Amino acid sequence: MNKYVERIYNGIVKENPTFIMMLGMCPTLATTTSATNAIGMGLSTTAVLVMSNMLISAIRKVIPGRMRLPSEIVVVASLVTVVQLLMQAYTPDVYSALGIYIPLIVVNCIILGRAESFALFNTPILSFFDGLGMGLGFTFALVALGAFREILGAGSIFGFQIIPDDFHIGMMVLAPGAFLVLAFLTAIQNKLGLPSATNGGQEPNEFVTSGDVFGAYNQSTDAADVKEA
Repeated sequence: MNKYVERIYNGIVKENPTFIMMLGMCPTLATTTSATNAIGMGLSTTAVLVMSNMLISAIRKVIPGRMRLPSEIVVVASLVTVVQLLMQAYTPDVYSALGIYIPLIVVNCIILGRAESFALFNTPILSFFDGLGMGLGFTFALVALGAFREILGAGSIFGFQIIPDDFHIGMMVLAPGAFLVLAFLTAIQNKLGLPSATNGGQEPNEFVTSGDVFGAYNQSTDAADVKEA
């Protein structure tokens, strides 16, 4: 498989940040009251993830080791501001529905995690596809949750009414509904033997960067400097 296609496949299937890693749960549970909101949050996060991966990868060799995290946060925060202003101008309804969760993209652990574990060690193009795959995987998970919650709780999907009012389960569009739907989808994964965060069959993944990331970053940059010399 082409390495670029593989990064997209991994982000959607093998390393899905929601269903496999259980990362970014705050926006996942809070913004999936409808499929439309889920798409808005997913695509805005994808845009930030793709661009931040590329930019951090492009400047990784000039970032001082001790300024690694502040530099990444500045890059991500700048991109989030751009996305926020664009959504406020062109999609005001979605912007209003998502509210505070748009600026909170800055501290989404998926974005900083990919910067730390992938963008710092790979080329901008490969980092672009990695961010795209992770973003699409995140968007897929949000839309799946949002669609289930909207159908069960409001009887509609993308504004089209499909279930009469008498058969709505109002709790599904409230906070408990988010946990119930996520648990239900995870149970299906486990039943089918699919990789998930709870079935015990998932191999350790390098995305979860425990240990000396600072040391690994310094070693990689030093090696690159020696190679160029």
